Amino acid sequence: MSENKENFIIETLKFSLVAILIVLPFRIFIAQPFLVSGASMSPNFETGHYLIVDQLSYNFVDPQRGEVIVFKYPNDPKKFFIKRIIGLPNETVKIEGSKIFIKNTENPNGFELEENYIKNTAQNNSEITLTNEQYFVMGDNRPASSDSRTWGPLPKTLIVGRAFLRLFPFNEITVFPESLNKF
Repeated sequence: MSENKENFIIETLKFSLVAILIVLPFRIFIAQPFLVSGASMSPNFETGHYLIVDQLSYNFVDPQRGEVIVFKYPNDPKKFFIKRIIGLPNETVKIEGSKIFIKNTENPNGFELEENYIKNTAQNNSEITLTNEQYFVMGDNRPASSDSRTWGPLPKTLIVGRAFLRLFPFNEITVFPESLNKF
């Protein structure tokens, strides 16, 4: 009986080691969990929504307008925020009331951003030109969002990854959850 107990312990340790060797690199380099907290992305992402964040893709492709990303908050990198990308590098973002206009090389006169995913707009007036490593991000619930309007452009180096999978609540399981509400 003692030999069976020792074999069980050894096999359990082997299994645990293999599990750690598989899960740990996946968690560190490929994907990580994220729990939404706060009303800034409501109604598209609510407090308690459990997401898996794709950390790998942005090593090969650049973030795109409309994607929902998780990033380190510029004023306190220990905190993580979730927002939607509005402005891309080298673009000018102009906010007039509740309308957003984007100027870039393809649209030097600018175009109005269509945001059919927005339920609550805020009234602002500002204009900012981004550098080649900056993004302009905003929450979907504009009155309740601390975002680039408040603390400025988001450096690319602080982006953790893209919201890849919504796992909870179970009735809202979605791959690339922003695509359901994308403009």
